Amino acid sequence: MSSCFGNRVLITGGSRGIGLAYAEALVESGCAVVINHCEDLDKARRECQRLGKHSPCYEIDADIAKPELARKMVRQAAEKLGGLDIVISNAGICRFTSFLDLTDDIWGRHIDVNFNGAFRVTQEAAKIMVAAGHGGRIIFTTSIGALRSNATQSHYCATKGGLNLLMQGMALELGQYGITVNAIAPGWIHTAINDEASRDTTTVPLWLKTHCPLGRLGQPDDLKAAILFLTSREASYVTGSTVSVDGGWNAQL
Repeated sequence: MSSCFGNRVLITGGSRGIGLAYAEALVESGCAVVINHCEDLDKARRECQRLGKHSPCYEIDADIAKPELARKMVRQAAEKLGGLDIVISNAGICRFTSFLDLTDDIWGRHIDVNFNGAFRVTQEAAKIMVAAGHGGRIIFTTSIGALRSNATQSHYCATKGGLNLLMQGMALELGQYGITVNAIAPGWIHTAINDEASRDTTTVPLWLKTHCPLGRLGQPDDLKAAILFLTSREASYVTGSTVSVDGGWNAQL
């Protein structure tokens, strides 16, 4: 039997990478999951078919950068599942660009997806949870970049830092309704976003030597234990917190 707080889950950006790892972990725990994706229909449907062998899994295509689509998607997920117990705001983009080369379009797209989209999704979800009166779990995927910035990622890290403070503010206000709000901060996790850099045999060994005590890049599966903990009944007294899954990166001065 699942130890999750509830079994009705929405994951944004759930068709691949870290979001898909979350979906795998929660479906295997007996949760019914809605995977939100953006223009990734074939992949999302294949993953839902695979995961649906364990527990119900559905996909919803919506660009959360668009306010009306983000909020509608959350309501659609609640309708499919009969409510929402757990919402994981995971969707995000990172276009590696130096600060001096940032354009308004690049800056604006990152703000709209990573920050504004996450706000709208979690606010709409929180309203549904409050109205239902059963509590809930809201988890953000932020980044170690929320705590320290990186070259060519100043725009990305700014959005993740903002999410960290949004998460804390939500935790302060939503606790009275039995809703916990937390974050998972991954380090360098090998996903499609950073695939080219992750395969660079010149850069990666040097980075691991100087930044990662565990000596390897992370994989999406490394995030599963953290998501299972924060969505569990046993984590009912954990809110406003960030769990770092970074191989020790943030321990470095």
